[in-house]
Amino acid sequence: MMVLRRLMGDALRETRLQQHRTLREVASQARVSLGYLSEVERGQKEASSELLASICRALGVRLSDLLREVSEELAVVEPHPLPHPLSRPQARPLPQPVLESVKRPVATVTVHAVRDVVAAA
Repeated sequence: MMVLRRLMGDALRETRLQQHRTLREVASQARVSLGYLSEVERGQKEASSELLASICRALGVRLSDLLREVSEELAVVEPHPLPHPLSRPQARPLPQPVLESVKRPVATVTVHAVRDVVAAA
């Protein structure tokens, strides 16, 4: 399973490289150490939301756009959660013969009939 910090780092590095910018330049503009930014890009450090916002500002991208991109990548590789042991099982549809035996005509209620009942109360 891909770790979120790895996906974030890959997205930040890809954005920086697309802009033909150096680690030093982005680190300086984001006011973070060069080594720390390098570790974030390699997925070795999990950056805080404040630090991610600062790096995104330095790269000229919105944090929400970066998170959306990472979220879409994560959705592809993330396994579905296991059901909680206390959760109710999903209802299974009834077999067709059972459905036929429980069908009843549905009464039609008009707005006027409801209004009359409410007024009478």
